[in-house]
Amino acid sequence: MAEPVLERIESIIKSDRVVLFMKGSRDQPRCGFSAGVVQILNGIIPSYTTVDVLSDPDIRQGIKDYSDWPTIPQLYIDGEFVGGGDIVREMHQSGDLHGALGVTPETVEPPSITLTDTAAEAFRAASGDIKEGEGIHLAIDENYDHSLGVGARSPQDLAVSQNGVTLLFDVMSAKRAEGLKIDYVRGPDGEGFKIENPNAPPAVEQIAPGELKSKLDSGEIGALYDVRPPDERARAAIAGALPLDDDAVRHIESLDRDTPIAFHCHTGKRSQAAAEHFRQKGFRKLYNLAGGIDAWSREVDADVPRY
Repeated sequence: MAEPVLERIESIIKSDRVVLFMKGSRDQPRCGFSAGVVQILNGIIPSYTTVDVLSDPDIRQGIKDYSDWPTIPQLYIDGEFVGGGDIVREMHQSGDLHGALGVTPETVEPPSITLTDTAAEAFRAASGDIKEGEGIHLAIDENYDHSLGVGARSPQDLAVSQNGVTLLFDVMSAKRAEGLKIDYVRGPDGEGFKIENPNAPPAVEQIAPGELKSKLDSGEIGALYDVRPPDERARAAIAGALPLDDDAVRHIESLDRDTPIAFHCHTGKRSQAAAEHFRQKGFRKLYNLAGGIDAWSREVDADVPRY
């Protein structure tokens, strides 16, 4: 490894007590393993440093050589290499990660959930394949996506027995599961479990150009953010729209989570991703301009250039 790369890596590791080399960032992980470690750390400590190896090829290869570990993510605590995604997950399940981070594990009560008769019947029908020491796990990630699976029991699991069926939750999932309702539905398109979670933030609302203009004019929506890069904003812009730059992100994150906010881009795809990002942060009144600035030009203001 080149000396400058070695020095940079050692400097990064010493810059914070907890450093995670990952793909993407804490706010936007770009692989499932990195997202899993971020979710675990977010549930234990308020702040830590992340390093996006995708943006720096020298660091991406250098940290593998430095740690003698072939994969990303990699977690360092107090300057010491802890491990990759699987090891972090195992340490979290055993409680050892809390000790390494110097944090007392949070006491969380098992959530109250509702399991319908049809769902309980479906679980019981599938339970014959469950081996000794295993259980049915229900995980809820930071996006409130739910996943069911069979796996080994952990001392950290919170067991919830309802309608003759026991489900296992990790601590973070348990905190997101209060009031959960699980049903099993059958229809012309197939059958499967239906999960309703009252804790999940409402979906981002797709809003037509005319309706958005009315809500902006009335003040019902206080701000419209343009997620496009500067070169696109220079080509065409909606009057009053604000650039979604770093300062804007910090401002939005300081707002009450019930503040109505709208986003737009060229056709609506990038702004949808931006709105989903803030939905994950707990915002509950988010709008995405359907069709983007192109639709705005066609339906509201023809003076806005189309491109």
